[in-house]
Amino acid sequence: MAKNRAIFEEVGTSRPDKAQPVTGVIDRHPKGARKAIRLWLLVLFALVCVMIVVGGMTRLTDSGLSITEWRPVTGAIPPFSQEMWLEEFEKYRQIDQYQIMNQGMSLEEFKIIYWWEWGHRQLGRVIGLVWGLGFLFFWLTKRIPTGWTPRLLGLGALGGLQGAIGWWMVASGLNEGMTAVASYRLAVHLGLAFVILGLIAWYSFLLNRPESDLIAARRAREGQLVTLSTALVGLAFLQIILGALVAGIDAGRNYTDWPLMHGVVVPPELFDLRPLWMNFFENPATTQFFHRKIGYLLALLALFVWLRGRRSTHGVTRSASHAMLLAMLAQIVLGVVTVLYGAPWQLAIAHQATAVLLWVLIIRTRHLAQYPRFDALRGQGARA
Repeated sequence: MAKNRAIFEEVGTSRPDKAQPVTGVIDRHPKGARKAIRLWLLVLFALVCVMIVVGGMTRLTDSGLSITEWRPVTGAIPPFSQEMWLEEFEKYRQIDQYQIMNQGMSLEEFKIIYWWEWGHRQLGRVIGLVWGLGFLFFWLTKRIPTGWTPRLLGLGALGGLQGAIGWWMVASGLNEGMTAVASYRLAVHLGLAFVILGLIAWYSFLLNRPESDLIAARRAREGQLVTLSTALVGLAFLQIILGALVAGIDAGRNYTDWPLMHGVVVPPELFDLRPLWMNFFENPATTQFFHRKIGYLLALLALFVWLRGRRSTHGVTRSASHAMLLAMLAQIVLGVVTVLYGAPWQLAIAHQATAVLLWVLIIRTRHLAQYPRFDALRGQGARA
């Protein structure tokens, strides 16, 4: 039988026999250490950026074949005696790069290219160690937010795959008649590096905002801008692959005029090689021609994204579009100047570093199109 309410009982008084409603389910859900994990990812992001630049320098100095063995663990220890240096040098002297390109190289000259390749591989080990220790810490202390364990594990798996692909790439240059790595393997290696970098950037953007904010923001996604920026991400990735193919055969040093190529729009030697598909990997005319043409398409699409982004009702999205377009313009200028000067290493490495910046800014534009940041949330830590 229900108990009568006292005549002066306040309406708001809680009743011990009544269950209280549960509110704020999203915010009450275990969040994990979002800020700490984001900081860890930013460290990995910085290391991968350095790795891409060091990898570019390793290629530009023809250092990638100086270490002829894959020793993931023991290879971390470099030669520390004259006898060990001579042993490494002798291994290098057995491959065709030395026999064809570097006959008469001194031990001191060999040490220069050895240190570039050793540093590149060592940086890969450091990245693997930073990921492994960070993941174990957050996993063992149960600080990983719900749903994030597969994503973070996936990053580690891609990093391990990248190491294996790195050796697969180097091994191609150790074959008879080869003086450099196969261009298509270089493209796979660089392409995966940009995939890893893009995923780290995307995850960092997500972790920088509360889950409740992301859910609310997704309802306000700008569909047209999402579609355009997604296409821009895909075309930019294709251009990165083409750039790696150009770099792999030094095609940037073969045609040093612009906008023409040896004075013509379409080089007559575009499809000279047989079988036909080899032109896309081994023909300098073909690789540079398509790298240029896709570059024009990329610039045009970036302009469309900017025109749509500048009309966004969200200030941060507009700013992101402006930054992306400025980086695109800088990359175009650098690309043209690099060609005109015959791709000296200083310009070539600047072109590659700017590609990293542009890649991240395109992804940031894509993120803000899908998860707009409302001006009202400024000051509450909801930054992308």
